[in-house]
Amino acid sequence: MKHNRITLSVGIIGLAALILMLNLLSPSEIGPLGVLLFFTTAYITIFSAITFLMELFLKIAFRREKLSNKDYLYSAVLSFGPIMFLMARSFGAVNLWTTGLIILFLLLAEFLVKKRI
Repeated sequence: MKHNRITLSVGIIGLAALILMLNLLSPSEIGPLGVLLFFTTAYITIFSAITFLMELFLKIAFRREKLSNKDYLYSAVLSFGPIMFLMARSFGAVNLWTTGLIILFLLLAEFLVKKRI
């Protein structure tokens, strides 16, 4: 339960940083490190949201009270999907082929987590 509080509080801080970054800075003045910071805080926020939703789902569906390490790995891999979509969108390359490749990558990464750990 302690990990979930930490994950949720870091996610809220990341969301606040994203909101400030989007409202106060323009893309031309942010620079390369700012773009890296943006994608990192977006990943942290999405990871926190997916972990929270996974916890709710496991409580309702399977009546489990805490998440295992494998559940955190599943949410870490799954939260990288929206980041890949954002990167593809920034390149202007979102189409059916790109979407299929992103989904395939996520499925393969989830399969690797299932088999290896």
